[in-house]
Amino acid sequence: MKRWSLFLAAVLCLLTATAGLAQERLILATTTSTQNSGLLDVLLPPFEQRNNVRVDVIAVGTGQALKLGEAGDADVVMVHARAQEDAFVAAGFGVKRHDLMYNDFVILGPETDPAGIRGLKDATQALAKIDAVQARFVSRADQSGTHVMEKNLWQQAGVAPTGNWYIESGRGMGEVIAMATELQGYTLADRGTYLAYLGKTNLEVLCEGDERLFNPYGVIAVNPERHPHVKIDLADRFIDYLLSAEGQALITGFQVNGKQLFFVYP
Repeated sequence: MKRWSLFLAAVLCLLTATAGLAQERLILATTTSTQNSGLLDVLLPPFEQRNNVRVDVIAVGTGQALKLGEAGDADVVMVHARAQEDAFVAAGFGVKRHDLMYNDFVILGPETDPAGIRGLKDATQALAKIDAVQARFVSRADQSGTHVMEKNLWQQAGVAPTGNWYIESGRGMGEVIAMATELQGYTLADRGTYLAYLGKTNLEVLCEGDERLFNPYGVIAVNPERHPHVKIDLADRFIDYLLSAEGQALITGFQVNGKQLFFVYP
C-alpha cells in the first residue's frame, strides 16, 4: 500500500511538471525571405519565452502562405504582396492587415553584366535589356511576393519572358540566389535575403532605387469566423508584440554583415 502511494505521488509530480512545460503552439505562415534572412531567429524567441508558446514556422512563397491562411492551416500570416493581402482580408480570410516593416527589391547579376544594366534605376528598362540579349535570368516562379513583383515588372516592360534563358525554378529566395550564382545569371531578390547571402554569392546589385521596387511586409491574423480553431487571442498577442516598441526595435536592430535588412514605419 505504501509503495502504491509513493507511485501515485511520483505520477502526480510528473504530471505537474509536464503541465508546467506544456506549450501552446502558434502556426505562422510566412515567406522564405523572412526565414532565409535570419530575422525570425531573433524575433521569435522573446515572444516564445514570455508566453510559453512555440511558434511553428511554415516558410513558403506569399501566395502559398495566404492559401494556408485561407484553409485555416495557419493562425497568422506574415507576407509581402500588398494587393494579395488586401484581397485576403476583403474576402474575409484575415481579420486586419497591419504594416510591419519594409525593405526593397534589387536586380542582381554577375560582375560581367552581359545585359549592361549596371547603374540603371529603371527596373523595367533593366529587364528589357536582359530580354534583348537573352541573358540567363532565374525566376522564383512560385507565386511568392517576389515572383508577383517580377511578373508585374516584366508586364510593365512589355516583355513576356520565354526561352531557355528564362529559368522558372519554383524555389525559395535563397535557393534562387544560389542558382543564379552558379549560372552567373540575373535574378530579382529582396535586399534582405541578398545581404544575408553575401558570403555565399558573387552576384552584385546592378539595378536599384526604382520606387516600384518598394517591398512592404504585412502581418494578418486568420479570421476565426472562417476557422473557429484559429488561436485568435494568441495571434493578436503575437501581432501586438511585433508592433510593440520591443518588436520594432528587434527588427530595426537586426543586421547581417553590418547591414540593416529591414526597416519599420515611423
